[in-house]
Amino acid sequence: MGQPTATIGRFARSRARQRLLAITVGLGLLAAVAVHFTGPAANRSFASVSGIVQSLMSVAVPLIGILLVGDVRRGPRPARLAPALLASGLLAVLVGVVGIIISTVTLLVAPETAADPWARAGTIAVGSVLVQVVAVLVGTGLGLLVRPPVLAFIATIVVPMGLWFALSALPSAQDWLTPYAAAQNLLRGEMTALTWAQWSVVVLLWGVGLNALGAARLKRAG
Repeated sequence: MGQPTATIGRFARSRARQRLLAITVGLGLLAAVAVHFTGPAANRSFASVSGIVQSLMSVAVPLIGILLVGDVRRGPRPARLAPALLASGLLAVLVGVVGIIISTVTLLVAPETAADPWARAGTIAVGSVLVQVVAVLVGTGLGLLVRPPVLAFIATIVVPMGLWFALSALPSAQDWLTPYAAAQNLLRGEMTALTWAQWSVVVLLWGVGLNALGAARLKRAG
């Protein structure tokens, strides 16, 4: 854990990266405020609040991974990728937990809520963390494969969502192949043996697969 935590420490000392973390949390707060002040009370539940908060935060989370693997790519050879991947995962877990806290506080201070506002809250909380971890792994994978970082960040939005739209006529394929569809199941807390299997396939494709390709490219470059 020493190396990943040291990597996180270096990440946190950068003013620009501090702003990135602040913007990520700010997106979650913005979503929570929007839910709190708009929409019918019947829609105010942990599932609805957390779904919006975590989804909006997950847009910025891949950039954390892109920046961390960018440091590895520019560093001395042979490059060590594992500490950057672990640091990315830990920061994603932190973002997910902050999102859970934001969602919980929002619901607690809401003047009116749904009839059963905390339904499936435990499953959704676990799912929230998993969503952010996969989001950052998409960032690390594309950060290793696509340059410069701004193009890699654009790719984290365009490639997964492009595939989701391309498969719009095949909803079952979306569930098996796209992070967005699998994440929505997690954020609704509607997890069955089938949806967990679908999520596992998405992790293998977008988390493990992308980063394996990126690691191979990094090794060749070294």
